[in-house]
Order: sequence, then C-alpha cells, then structure tokens
Amino acid sequence: MPREAEPSKNEREFILEALQENIRLDGRALDAYRNIELSFGDEYGVADVQLGKTRVLARISSSLTAPFPDRKFDGIFTINTELSPMASPAFEVGRPTDTETLLSRHLETSLRRSSALSTESLCLLAGQTVWSLTATAHILSHDGNLLSACSIAILAALQHYRIPDTTVKGGEVTVHGLDEREPVPLALLHHPLCVTMALFEGGERVVVDPTLAEQQVCEVEVMVTANKHGEVCQIAKLGGVPADALTLLSCVEMAVKKVRELDAVVLEAMEKDERKRDIGGLMTELRAENER
Repeated sequence: MPREAEPSKNEREFILEALQENIRLDGRALDAYRNIELSFGDEYGVADVQLGKTRVLARISSSLTAPFPDRKFDGIFTINTELSPMASPAFEVGRPTDTETLLSRHLETSLRRSSALSTESLCLLAGQTVWSLTATAHILSHDGNLLSACSIAILAALQHYRIPDTTVKGGEVTVHGLDEREPVPLALLHHPLCVTMALFEGGERVVVDPTLAEQQVCEVEVMVTANKHGEVCQIAKLGGVPADALTLLSCVEMAVKKVRELDAVVLEAMEKDERKRDIGGLMTELRAENER
C-alpha cells in the first residue's frame, strides 16, 4: 500500500529547531490557523473549504426511506469521506487507509453522536417514512489537518442545506418542489467544530492547525471537538508520548477559543451567501407566502 512521503532527516531537524524558537515554516504563530476560505455552491448544501493548501468539498443529499426498526421516530444521518489519489498519492480508490478510517470515526463522533443534528426533526411518519440525510466530504487536496477542514465543510454544508418542505395527509407524504414552497433549514441543536493540535517537547510546545509536515514530525496529536458555548464533545489523543492533565486542559481551553473564531467565519460566510441569494427580497417574499 502506498505511503505518504515522509520528511527527510534534514527537513525534520529544521522544522523541530525552528519550533524551538517559536518559528513555523509558513510564518504563523504557534496558535494561529491558516487562511480559511469558505464558499458555497449554487445548490443548497454544497460547501467548499480551503485551509491553506488543504481543500475539502462537502455535499449534503437527502432521500425518503423507512426508519430503523429500533428508531421509529428518528431520521437517518450518515457521514462519508472520500479520499482520492488527486489529494495525495498515498490514497487509493477502494482501499481505505488508516487516515480515512480515523477521519471517519472522529467525524462520526463529533457531528453525529454529539446530536448536532436533530434526527427527530427528520421523521415524517413514525415507523414508516423519514428523511435519510448523507453528508459526503470529498478531500481534494491534503496538506494536514483534514479533521478541522472536514468538520468546517460538513457543518457549513448542514447549515446551508435546505430540505424540501413536505405535507402529510391521510398517511401520505407529499414533497413540494422549489417552485411550490421554499425549502426549510435543518434543525441543528449546536455547532461542534474540531480543532487539531500537534504537541512537541513532551507537550511543552503546542502547535494549532499543523501542516502535513508538522503532523509527521510531532510527538503526538490532540483533537478537541467543542461548540462556541464551551461544551466539549470529544477529546482524542492518537498514541505518541504521554500528555499530562494540565497539557490537555490547556489544549481544551485553546480549542474552545479557536472554535469561536471558526464559528464566526462560518456565520460570516453564511450571511454573505444569503445576501447574494436574496435578490430583490425574493426569499423574504417566499417565506411570507409559506407562513400564510
């Protein structure tokens, strides 16, 4: 199986010696994120995130289906990741790598199991018909911190997506098209985002939003998922050297601060896209029509 090209001995020593002087190769501060560019597609539920040279495209799709027998009042929400050779030579089509497995697992815990989306709101007829929602993250370019880029892309796509409005009458479900009724936003209970940190020198030096090279030479990675209210959904540490409790607490405090900054970036992009779509107040008129 192909592997990611690792830094040479000289590159490794150069990165580590620079970090000892609080210098990163791209000139950022140790606690700074790379430039984030978030844009939305013409269709609802398509978000494109560029985090430095890392790029992820998230797409939300929905369909009607029957619920699980043991969850009759809940819709279905699944998260998929697609890592293609276009993003990195280490990825192969049809052969999941450890990176893809860990990425899917963390996104599942961070977004689905934290109940970010109310699955009860996806139920139309209990035990018969529910919405099945699928979030797919396509990795277009890989230069480190895939988890943060994917979480931003998927959460932004969920906030941007509009599900078709429906009418239930006599046990029959009618799905209304865009020309009949304005689609409705999803019921998101909170907005969890993931922050990845790389630890060096036994946890004495913490680097936020590590690049691929920094991830390859670090001693251990710590991933924290939280929302802007300071509620922590997940803390994950992938092997490496031991990290004491004070180091982890420091990572959590830093992550919560960064989550608030990331949430503001997503909110600003959403408002910009809404102004772009609301041509001549058309969306306001449609909303008033639905209310009547």
